Amino acid sequence: MKEPKSKMDLRFREIFLYITSPELQEKILLVKIFFIGISALLTIYIFYILKVTTWWAAMFGRSAEEFKRYKASGSRALEKRWKKIAKRMSKNVPSEAKLAILEADKMLDDVLTRLAFQGDSLGEKMEKLTPDYVSNIDALWEAHKIRNNIVHDPNYHLPLQEARKALEKYEQAFRDLEIIR
Repeated sequence: MKEPKSKMDLRFREIFLYITSPELQEKILLVKIFFIGISALLTIYIFYILKVTTWWAAMFGRSAEEFKRYKASGSRALEKRWKKIAKRMSKNVPSEAKLAILEADKMLDDVLTRLAFQGDSLGEKMEKLTPDYVSNIDALWEAHKIRNNIVHDPNYHLPLQEARKALEKYEQAFRDLEIIR
């Protein structure tokens, strides 16, 4: 049958007094110290793992160093990519100029994708651009049309001066998006 409530209360009180007794606490002191040490080592290990892996960057979209410098994630790689495009244009060869336009357009597509602009094509992503993001939207559309002409018409003649202007339009867009300096 049921025990009276007072007996149950008495048992819990006895158990509590035994657990908190100085004799038992003295016996388990080394165990407590051991587990405190293990906890400290595991905490240090967790911070070490977070530092050496890319989890932090993947979780928050940027590395700790880039966060400290207020730089966008991957901006160094994009700046290098842009320099290669500009170098290609500086060769003053029509075929290289066309490739530079194609690469700049692809870079814009990649940047807008990273910035979470939705769309299956660059045109669909550009439709969502506003002057808050890019100051030269109309000029950027003109540059994108040049890219389309290059892709769809193999005999398309692109004067170097026009190619330079188109590349300047992409450059301005990347500056507005704070991808390059």
